[in-house]
Amino acid sequence: MEKEDLKIVNRGLEDEMELSGYRLCRWKLVLVGLGGLCTGGFLFLLLYWMPEWCVKATCTRSAVRDAEVALLQSTDEFKRWFQAKVRIMLAPGKDPYGNLASQTASPRANDHAHNPSDSAPGKITQNPEDQHVPKRYFTLHSTKYFWNDTIQNFEVLKGLEDLSMTCSSVHSKHSAGLNKNQQEYRRCFFGLNEIDVKVPSLFKLLIKEVLNPFYIFQLFSVILWCTDEYYYYAMAIVIMSVISIATSLYTIKKQYVMLHDMVAAHSTVRVTVCRGENETEEALSTDLVPGDVIVIPSNGTIMPCDAVLICGTCIVNESMLTGESVPVTKTDLPNPQQDKKGGHGDAIYSTEEHKRHTLFCGTNVIQTRYYTGEMVKAVVVQTGFSTAKGQLIRSILYPKPTDFKLYRDAYLFLLCLVAVASVVFVYSLVMKIINQEPVKEIIVKSLDIITITVPPALPAAMTAGIVYAQRRLRKVGIFSISPQRINICGQLNLVCFDKTGTLTEDGLDMWGIQRVEDGRFHHSEEKADDKSLFTTKFVSCMATCHSLTKIEGQLSGDPLDLKMFEATGWILVEATEEETAHHDRIELTYVKPPNQLLPPSVISPEQDMELSELYELSASYMIGIVRQFSFSSALQRMSVVVRQIGERRMDAYLKGAPEVVASLCKKETVPEDFAEVLEDYTKQGFRVIALAHRRLESKLTFHKVQNINRDQIEKNMDFLGLIIMQNKLKTETPGVLEDLRHANIRTVMVTGDNMLTAISVARDCGMIQPQDRVIIADALPPKDGQTAKINWHYADKPSKHLNKPTKLEEMDIIMEDGHSVDEMRIQEQYHFAMSGKSFSVIIEHFQDLLQKLVLHGTVFARMAPDQKTQLVETLESVDYFVGMCGDGANDCGALKRAHAGISLSELEASVASPFTSTTPSITCVPNLIREGRAALITSFCVFKFMALYSIIQCLSVALLYSIGSNLGDFQFLFIDLAIILLIVFTMSLNSAWKELVAQRPPSGLVSGPLLFSVLTQIFICLGFQIMAFLLIQNLDWYSKPDFYNCSVPHHMDDFTNSTEEQTEERIMNDVNTTLFFVSSFQYLIVAIVFSKGKPFRQPSYKNWPFVLSALILIVFLFFIMFFPIAEIDQFLELVCVPLSWRVSMVLIVLGNTVVSVFIEGGIDLFGTKCLSWLCCRQKKVPKARYMHLAQELSVDPDWPPKPKSTTEAKPTPHLDDCSYQIEAIS
Repeated sequence: MEKEDLKIVNRGLEDEMELSGYRLCRWKLVLVGLGGLCTGGFLFLLLYWMPEWCVKATCTRSAVRDAEVALLQSTDEFKRWFQAKVRIMLAPGKDPYGNLASQTASPRANDHAHNPSDSAPGKITQNPEDQHVPKRYFTLHSTKYFWNDTIQNFEVLKGLEDLSMTCSSVHSKHSAGLNKNQQEYRRCFFGLNEIDVKVPSLFKLLIKEVLNPFYIFQLFSVILWCTDEYYYYAMAIVIMSVISIATSLYTIKKQYVMLHDMVAAHSTVRVTVCRGENETEEALSTDLVPGDVIVIPSNGTIMPCDAVLICGTCIVNESMLTGESVPVTKTDLPNPQQDKKGGHGDAIYSTEEHKRHTLFCGTNVIQTRYYTGEMVKAVVVQTGFSTAKGQLIRSILYPKPTDFKLYRDAYLFLLCLVAVASVVFVYSLVMKIINQEPVKEIIVKSLDIITITVPPALPAAMTAGIVYAQRRLRKVGIFSISPQRINICGQLNLVCFDKTGTLTEDGLDMWGIQRVEDGRFHHSEEKADDKSLFTTKFVSCMATCHSLTKIEGQLSGDPLDLKMFEATGWILVEATEEETAHHDRIELTYVKPPNQLLPPSVISPEQDMELSELYELSASYMIGIVRQFSFSSALQRMSVVVRQIGERRMDAYLKGAPEVVASLCKKETVPEDFAEVLEDYTKQGFRVIALAHRRLESKLTFHKVQNINRDQIEKNMDFLGLIIMQNKLKTETPGVLEDLRHANIRTVMVTGDNMLTAISVARDCGMIQPQDRVIIADALPPKDGQTAKINWHYADKPSKHLNKPTKLEEMDIIMEDGHSVDEMRIQEQYHFAMSGKSFSVIIEHFQDLLQKLVLHGTVFARMAPDQKTQLVETLESVDYFVGMCGDGANDCGALKRAHAGISLSELEASVASPFTSTTPSITCVPNLIREGRAALITSFCVFKFMALYSIIQCLSVALLYSIGSNLGDFQFLFIDLAIILLIVFTMSLNSAWKELVAQRPPSGLVSGPLLFSVLTQIFICLGFQIMAFLLIQNLDWYSKPDFYNCSVPHHMDDFTNSTEEQTEERIMNDVNTTLFFVSSFQYLIVAIVFSKGKPFRQPSYKNWPFVLSALILIVFLFFIMFFPIAEIDQFLELVCVPLSWRVSMVLIVLGNTVVSVFIEGGIDLFGTKCLSWLCCRQKKVPKARYMHLAQELSVDPDWPPKPKSTTEAKPTPHLDDCSYQIEAIS
């Protein structure tokens, strides 16, 4: 029954969850209520912390469709639990997209009639009761889940995409808009169109913060201390907690307010909504629902929703989503039904596939273009939290917990401390009973030991290092929205870099052009603005095939397009509305050559030609851009349809990746040596773009062109030639990559550029060393009954035969001549390079090869945004700690997925990335790793110190309990405030070491050297404390009242009250004084021993606040030991012991110091080696998957694959079987 009724919601998505249904049970509620009262509210707290226990304790299991409470568990590695109350809404119908009139009769999932006349609004208003249908739903993380009878599960209503509508149906069924009744009906389901970031009241935040287990434990400690009359220490802890809570509340409130203001700034705007064919009305954007048609104003707006353009063109700044401020041109969604031939191209609309036609919420529409008398219209697709911006805000409001070994180990460590506390609790209980102390005393003192062993200041101490690291990062221009990830940065051992704008300069410089005529290449030419070239199709293509636009008189758009257009010297003219009317609404944008490029033969006869005539002459060479097919990273090309003034026929121009453009051209127009010429340029690291042209048929009119599919334009082209652009390396790139290489941090290039260009850049910047071999994996999908296969090619080495490229055949001889393949493997490193297409094939058909390939994969070219994310996931699956550094344009997914994503965008808008660098340079990567390592080591130091503090104090108290004594209230106060807090917050101030080292810090607390270090220091401290405790009891003067309190004129006889005398005597004794001094010095010894410097942090002597604090405390302790002051001794409840014993205590402390420093130094020098030696003896398998794979591959004779060999996928029925074989092709 239970398994049958377990539902999956958000299947296949990042927030996939298992859902089970429960109904409230009265007798269980009564039992829980009684249990809560009997436990003083502790049971209620426990159920508040554990949602699954709460639901199971108060409810009984039921079918999901009848549930009153939904219990959900995430299916990711965190397995988090959530509970939500199922509510019932009375709606006029079941299907939000359906025809209102037919709702009660037969609700259909895809009945989306949108004709206002069909919806019969009269029926709804006449009999509302008859129409109302109960609809079950629950809300979780700002998302509503509605019950769907058809699929028998809860689902999220996202918007029009739920209908799986085709592009033609968007135009035919959704372009008229909704009437008022339909809009209000849909609003029942979709709610208001707002991204509502509720700022919780301070009271709510306070309750949530105070109910944290840590603060509850502190409350328990304070109550306990008050019953034992430890008022001062209790007050100090209360003050600390109040400050901590106030700071936390201020920070959380500030973050909520900032997020709320960021969202609310443009969340409500006035919009024009279409009602029917010609009716429009003004409305607030919060009233919009999916299916509404809005008019985009000509002067621009901030989009309040996700909407698809159905009429007109918009220029949009999408920096809020992508982090790139380059304006993007959005065109209207193609309508395949209007194109007679293109009926087969009627694709299902999706915001991802058709993002060039979709206006996303939060993006800034700068300006619109439209035909005379027609408005720029868009159909609302998604609203509220379902929009792109809404999803981004949700990911900030409800982030995934950071999974890091340190935090898991921290809980394990706390459990160990609790176990120690339990043992000491039992010991103290027994001791108190043996000493026949009162029951209240036994309970209070025994519980007190738990509060000593688990330090209440631990969480505050742990975050100190991160806070200081965040402050240091801010000084070097690196900002973080996820400070907890700073520690994870200390573990990074692989960093992926985007190429353009990250490793290389953002802008491209024009190097030259190489035109093609009659199927042959001309010699390369430096300039395109030569007078002899301006009438050629090549220059016309450069001048028209782009997405540039004028914003406030300035040319704006993609940097590559800008460089290309500027190289022609032509002028871009955007027509006004009146001009478009004059030219029969055909051309919207013109380009024309400048006057100085016009033929001199025409200008020379009339030197005094008037300006108007010159303009007419210039206009005769004017080209109007009729239709634009925007650049698509998936297709790797863009094209335009143009018409020259005075010409009847139109032309199509195409530009894009050379391989793609050549494949779309007539074979006879592509030069035979095309591949060699292209390879020659790409090997030198140039960015190459190919151009093509086609004369269109005269029957293609303006209206046909507006609705034609791009596939029908982009074929049978004539190849025009190549544009060669130079992408210079940033000056700091080689140095940074060299630093990372020396630190044993792998670097990987992930780019959308050509593979050979990427390999060339990788060699230039030092990512691939000159002597290293590059193996290109060219994977081909299954075709004509053949299985998928990978062809292995070895790329040439530039270091040998610089004048004459080494051919693949020659390379085989080099490998076989005089050296065995095994010797070559030892001598050389190898790197895999592959394209995005090959990567997709390998993911689908060579899963077992994938992890082996990414182990040495260095260059990933022509990668789409989602493939970048897949690569990061694959690298993480082999246990790499992955950093991703990009300019925020196409890297958002990968930046979010990586352990540490660093965006080089200066815009605050790239919220997707945990880290943002204000300086667009990869120098931020080593800075971040250094600071991460320093913060990580600081966390370890603090944790070790706090653990030792707990054990030392616990031991002192346990030893004193054995003689019926304890530490005094002010002794606790001095230790916890003056020593512990001061030391903890100053020992965290060590800044990062100035360079990256090859050694990496341990990833968790439960690692050999760390545990060994902690355990040895515990035993040393235990040994010396017990030594002092036993030694003093064997001395002649021990327990003689003459030696008590010699710094005070009168002895204990002066106490009048016998009870008071008894208490003072229990605190003020020589054992107490001895253990107080010895333990106080021990805290300082372990602080100095644990406060490590090099190789990850600056040496401790450079941390002057820590050195000063430690020195002052040491001097103060020695001073009060040898020069007792009555007031201080009385305050700290110390007694005066003989000078000989004070000298003995100094010797004990010095002995402790020498042993602690010697042992810790030995662990630092030999601990790792000894543990490695022990592990080697046991032949332990490495924990990290990538290390395990490297071990396997090092003894594999068939790896790496031989040159010119092929790996074929075997069509095996069993997934576990090896699914590939390597064949050598002769």
